[in-house]
Amino acid sequence: MSADVTLAALPLRPELVGEEPYGAPQLDVPVCLNVNENPYPPSASTLDDMADAIRSAAYHRYPDREARELRTLLAGYLGHGLSARNVWAANGSNEVMTHVLGAFAGPGRRVLTFTPTYSMYPEYARNTHSEYATVPRRDDFSLDAALVREAIAAHDPTVVILTTPNNPTGTTTPLTVIEEVLEHTRAIVVVDEAYQEFARHPERTALTLLPRHGNLVVSRTMSKAFAFAGGRLGYLAAAPAVVDACRIVRLPYHLSAQTQAIASVALRHAEEMLARVDDLRAARDELLRRAPAMGFDVVDSDANFALVGRWADRHVAWQQLLDQGVLVRETGPAGYLRVSAGTPQEMEAFYAALARVDAPRMEE
Repeated sequence: MSADVTLAALPLRPELVGEEPYGAPQLDVPVCLNVNENPYPPSASTLDDMADAIRSAAYHRYPDREARELRTLLAGYLGHGLSARNVWAANGSNEVMTHVLGAFAGPGRRVLTFTPTYSMYPEYARNTHSEYATVPRRDDFSLDAALVREAIAAHDPTVVILTTPNNPTGTTTPLTVIEEVLEHTRAIVVVDEAYQEFARHPERTALTLLPRHGNLVVSRTMSKAFAFAGGRLGYLAAAPAVVDACRIVRLPYHLSAQTQAIASVALRHAEEMLARVDDLRAARDELLRRAPAMGFDVVDSDANFALVGRWADRHVAWQQLLDQGVLVRETGPAGYLRVSAGTPQEMEAFYAALARVDAPRMEE
């Protein structure tokens, strides 16, 4: 076979034929509001501590494959009486979810979630050879217990994913709904709380349900509120048996010494790393007020982003914003664009660009 072989000529798995790699556009533009990052970098002193940690790591040795120090720090950050035995960490919440599905889904088993939601979930299912089923959310993008329970009865999943605040809509699912679901299923219920720190009531977390439900998994990330997207650290909290299941399917030494070292520094500086969360909540709330005042629709959000619309052809609106140096995300329900909360300067640039978008709107 020639070295310049094409993808079509390779023995690719059938379900991968025609697929495209996941990824939001990475473009060099003045204002990037498309991937829900925390736009405020760590302080110089924290970066110095990270550099010291990198220099002191033993690169000639394998890292701690159990990441015990890091998991202890994560448990301390989460609180709620958790210990390292309740926490698992991996390279972003993407790998965490792959571990969960690798352990509890797979061939002949089904993953269930509720759309619109995070666009990577079907890829997690595909890559773990799991069946993937979805049920639409209510018209306001919320979930209630009856809807979820009926979906579980219809699809018989081994893993259920409830995302709160939901990406891309920003809507939350009440703890009462989550608990009722847990009480009526033996499936693993993953509550994806990637954006929980940005919620108006971050204390209303599924972590409070862990002592009563051994089938609950709470997934988190340091990429968003912690301003640690480049560090690639996701984690979950669950019963120790769930953690042990993830340990079975993980690759050896899956977390590098560098990742463990700098993530540990970030957790020791948690107060500083999270200091801008209030600013981003305020930026989101201003977006929820200001876009409607400009004549646009929004979906109420508890995350660090919001959906803004509605356009008859949102790609035209997306391109008109991009032509003005503002990159947002073309994802989610028809007619909407997802806009991340940014710095005051970035948000002012967005509002100025939005005022000049003349793409046709949807008719009411």
